[in-house]
Amino acid sequence: MADRAVVFIDGNNWFHSLKNIDVANRGRLNYGKISEKLVGPREWVATRYYIGRVRQKPDKTVYAAQRHFLSSLSATDKRITFHLGRLEPRRVDDPAANALRKYLANLSTKIDAQVYKDLNQIARDHQNATALVEKAVDVMLAVDLVVMAERKEFDAAYLLSADGDFTPAVRAVREHGEKVYAVSPGPGAELGAVVNSFIRLKRGWFDDCY
Repeated sequence: MADRAVVFIDGNNWFHSLKNIDVANRGRLNYGKISEKLVGPREWVATRYYIGRVRQKPDKTVYAAQRHFLSSLSATDKRITFHLGRLEPRRVDDPAANALRKYLANLSTKIDAQVYKDLNQIARDHQNATALVEKAVDVMLAVDLVVMAERKEFDAAYLLSADGDFTPAVRAVREHGEKVYAVSPGPGAELGAVVNSFIRLKRGWFDDCY
């Protein structure tokens, strides 16, 4: 029987790791080619892409971009599926804005009054920013990884992430007898300590994956 492989992609972690090494045209990457290149002689069974769902409001442009990407992703190959978690707004403090307000408050040198006013307004506008926080995505991926291992749906898993939060799930899968390979352009010492192998990719690796 063939050595079956499933690719699990932590979409947010993976995207930012590609961005950090300046992989060009990230939205045009062919995940069928990436999957086949990674698994090599193994039988590629499936690729599962996990990401937070962008809502249509307040940013229709980002919503449309994600829908286009996910549609292209699933159209590439019937073995590729996407799995959506949540994106929830959270109020966050902007350290730079706080530092700017403190600096202006303690400024000993006189500056133009309008410039002072404008800088203060910029600091106030950004002091309490709103960020979208991904929820349930990592848990969904970890649960699927373990459950599919228990159901004997793969012999080897390729986890496209460097996130150490997956360490317990990887341990559980390996204790069950399956292999797990972490794949990322970024470092992942914690995850690397528990997988069969940590595959560190360089930018040139993607040249034939479009």
